[in-house]
Amino acid sequence: MTGSVPPGVLDFADVESLHDLGTYVGRARTLQSEGSVRLQASGSVLAAWVCILPGRGVLGQGVVLGLRVMPLAGEVDPPLDVTVPLGAVTDRLARRTSTGDVGTRLPVPPTTVHEPWSALTPPRSGWVPDGEVAVASLLGVAEDGIRDIAEGTPDGAGSHAVNALRERVWSAPLPTRSDLSAGVGLAAYGLGFGRAREIATVFRCGPWTRVSTAHGHILTR
Repeated sequence: MTGSVPPGVLDFADVESLHDLGTYVGRARTLQSEGSVRLQASGSVLAAWVCILPGRGVLGQGVVLGLRVMPLAGEVDPPLDVTVPLGAVTDRLARRTSTGDVGTRLPVPPTTVHEPWSALTPPRSGWVPDGEVAVASLLGVAEDGIRDIAEGTPDGAGSHAVNALRERVWSAPLPTRSDLSAGVGLAAYGLGFGRAREIATVFRCGPWTRVSTAHGHILTR
């Protein structure tokens, strides 16, 4: 960042972009209440990553990540790349509201966490278009999955049984596109990344697949 912005502080291009981060993080917490967000600031852009499904094994097979990009007021120097608890970000944003702060700066929470998924960085370039998918189908499979999990989880079910059911539901392929999992639909639904009448564009790069809408990106492998 430029001039008087101290290290460890994000200076957004406008207050709307800062509010956008707050909305995004709040939605992510509804999916992963104890989750975290990876904040990557480089140049004049903040990339905020969240994990919807962690995937399996060292390669994170089946991982589903959400990505929202927001403009910053100036160049970040040095670049920032930290993973912090979602709750720490929402706490700082709530503090802004309580004090009447209407500025564009947000101090990055000092508490960092180690998340295996944060080491899985999708490529920035080399993406090749691979068709489209109706957002309505993504939202529909998410709603069906949420209902199936609620109905399939009896009172007193242990965490192992619940986790196994979630894994089975969200790893299932989309009915309309078998190369995408229902977890992609969960991300679109939970993060507010699409409207029912919209069409999402699909891209591929190596083992990664990206589903992009006007509201954000979902990445999986």
